[in-house]
Order: sequence, then structure tokens, then C-alpha cells
Amino acid sequence: MTTALLFDLDGTLIESDHLHAEVFADMFAERGKQIDFAFYRSNIHGRLNADIFGELFPGEDANVLAVQKEAEYRRRLGPGHPPVKGTVALLDLADRMGWPKAVVTNAPRDNGEAVLEALGIAARIDTLVIADECVRGKPDPAPYAEGLRRLGADPATSLAFEDSPSGIRSAVGAGLKTIGIRSLLDDATLRAAGASASIADYDDPALQPHLAQLTGAAA
Repeated sequence: MTTALLFDLDGTLIESDHLHAEVFADMFAERGKQIDFAFYRSNIHGRLNADIFGELFPGEDANVLAVQKEAEYRRRLGPGHPPVKGTVALLDLADRMGWPKAVVTNAPRDNGEAVLEALGIAARIDTLVIADECVRGKPDPAPYAEGLRRLGADPATSLAFEDSPSGIRSAVGAGLKTIGIRSLLDDATLRAAGASASIADYDDPALQPHLAQLTGAAA
């Protein structure tokens, strides 16, 4: 089995939470309700669409709403977005070391593929794991376990990157050392969910000791 890197998508490879929040805010406004970013962070961030719409839009078809929301998100996303700082250099390191790479996300497949294309890194990711296509989504370990299976990777010598408590619990539950990304939440919140450390982005010097452990394990 091999060393691998496994990434969440939104808030981990792309700074997209404010765009998601804007789309949700517009959907609430259409129904005469107002939400702010704090509401998004506490009630929506990191959750599956089925759970979000089932809870927050009772009496409406959650699947239809999810399709509408994600189509609008992709429309606003458009082409050409920079990935989180340091992403390309980290992918370069993985290529030099021969580490396969997975993206593991609660987002629907259309979003996952669109975002990776917009970031210009689609061809550099070996597999895209969609939580809705697994037996259970995050925070269950199933999506990360599937990512490890596809890559033939050993969780004990691999690393996951996540920005939400549900995602961290999923990765840690699959046996992965997990680094929290402080795109939306602070260090204390990420560590409380199970992260071993947190970083601002992939250029953060705090990441280097964890990568050094992987390169040592691969030597």
C-alpha cells in the first residue's frame, strides 16, 4: 500500500464558502427569510444537501432544491479560479514522490468536476469520490475509506485535508491523520473535531513537519 493525499473540495482547494452562502441566502430570500453568513457557517457548512434542504426547507422537494442550488452555484462560479494558496506546489511534491491524490467531497459530481476544471487541476487528481455515491456521506468514514481503497493507500502513512467538522470526523474515522484548513473555522474548532493540526493554506510552515513525516515514510 502507498502514501496518498486526500482533499476535501470546497473551502479546502477552493475558497468558495461565500459563494455558496450567497446562493443559499438568495434561496431563503425568495421565501421571505433572511440569513447571514453566521447562519450559513453554523447550519449549512459541510453538510449534505439532502440534510440541509430536508431540515431548512420542509415541505419542498429536497432533491429539486439541491439541483437548483448547485446549478446556480456553477453558473456563478464560472471558469478560471485560483486554488487555495500553495495547492499547486503541494501537488508538485506529490507527483515527485509518486503519491496518488483524491478529492473526497459532499458536493454533487457536477460541482466536483466543474470546480476541479475551474481550478485547472482536474488532470492532476487521480480520483474524485462523491459522498452521495457512497453508502453514507460525511461525517461517516465511508467516503474517505472509498478514496483510500481506490488509491490503494495506507491510512497510517497518508494525509487528509479538511475544513469542516463533519469532514474531519469522516477522515479521522477512516484512520487518516487530518490537517484542518482555516478557511472558515479557527484552530480550536478544527482540533476539537479531530484535526491533528491546522493551517491557513498549503504554504503555511506548520504543514512542513507533517509532509516531512510522509516523505520519511516513503523513503
